[in-house]
Amino acid sequence: MAERESRPTATKTSPGSRPPRPAEAARQACDQLASLIVHEPEGVSGVTRHEDGWVVSVDVLEVARIPDTTSLLATYEVRVDERGELQEYRRVRRYRRGAADDC
Repeated sequence: MAERESRPTATKTSPGSRPPRPAEAARQACDQLASLIVHEPEGVSGVTRHEDGWVVSVDVLEVARIPDTTSLLATYEVRVDERGELQEYRRVRRYRRGAADDC
């Protein structure tokens, strides 16, 4: 089994402190999603502020193939609250790495 890449641990906010910034929310969403699914996040394609936290779009390699342009990726929508705690996640899209977005 492959070892997970070590990532710096994101600092969670304490009561009364400021909410996480977009980069912190994205890092926390990626870390928490990785602990729940068997695939490692490859990157973040969106961060949106909501009244109760953040919605982060996380791109994940689900099936590696050769050539790499035929690998299957997925985008997960991850909601974290004001403290950076995961509230929910869901896969919203699955696509080939070499595929263009629909216009």
